[in-house]
Amino acid sequence: MRYGILSDIHANVEAMEAVLEKIEDLNIDQILCLGDVVGYNASPNECADLVRQRDLPTVCGNHDAVACGREEPWGFNVVALEAAMWTRDHLTKENIHWLETLPDAVQPNGLIGVHGAPGDRDTYMFTWDDVSPHFDDSNVKGRNACFFGHTHVPGIFEADGGWTPVNGTKFALKNGGVTFINPGSVGQPRDGDPRASFGVYDTSAREFWLVRVRYDVQSAMDRIKRAGLPDYLAHRLEFGR
Repeated sequence: MRYGILSDIHANVEAMEAVLEKIEDLNIDQILCLGDVVGYNASPNECADLVRQRDLPTVCGNHDAVACGREEPWGFNVVALEAAMWTRDHLTKENIHWLETLPDAVQPNGLIGVHGAPGDRDTYMFTWDDVSPHFDDSNVKGRNACFFGHTHVPGIFEADGGWTPVNGTKFALKNGGVTFINPGSVGQPRDGDPRASFGVYDTSAREFWLVRVRYDVQSAMDRIKRAGLPDYLAHRLEFGR
C-alpha cells in the first residue's frame, strides 16, 4: 500500500492542485490529510471541496477547528487571527459542517495520522526533544509510524535521533518502535523552500520519501491580496517562511 501524506494545505488551491497532479504520477493508493485544510490563504472552500469530494481521510487541524467554530482562536497571533476570522466568514455551510465532523486522528493499516501531537492538535513538535515524550504514548503503541503536521517543517524522528528528509531520498523505517514523520506543508512551507511539500509512505517496503512540487506562487499571492488578507501572508509564500 502506498500512501500520499498531506498536511497544512491552508487554503492554497494552487499548491493543492499541483500536489494532486504530482500524486497522479506516483501510483498512490490512498491519500491521508493531516489537517489544516483551511486558514491563512484565500481559497478555503476550493481546498475543502478538493479534499471533501475525494473523501480523503482527514484529521481536524487547529485552524480547521477555529474556522468552523469548534474552538476559539486562543493563542493565535494577530495575522493568524485575522485570517481565521476571514475564513470563518467565507466558508460555505457545507464546508463548515464537514470541518465540524473531522476526527482527531486517522488510523489506517498500522499507522496513525494526527495534526500536532497525539492527543493534542495544538502541540508543536519541531525537534527530537519535542517528540521524545510521545514515543510511549498509548495512541501510538503498536504503530509503525505516526504522521503529524502543524509545524510546516519536514522531519523524521525515531527513538535514537532525528533527521531532516531530503527531497526524493528514501528513508527506511526500523523494525520495532514507532517513527514520527512530518511531511511538511502543502500550502505554507516554513523550511526556506517555497515549493509545496508532501510525503509518500510505502507500507510494503517500510519506506518514506519527501516530495517537493513547484506551483504558481504568484497566483496564490495575488489571490491573498485581492481577498484583503494581510500582505505578510502573501510574501511569506515567496520565501517559504
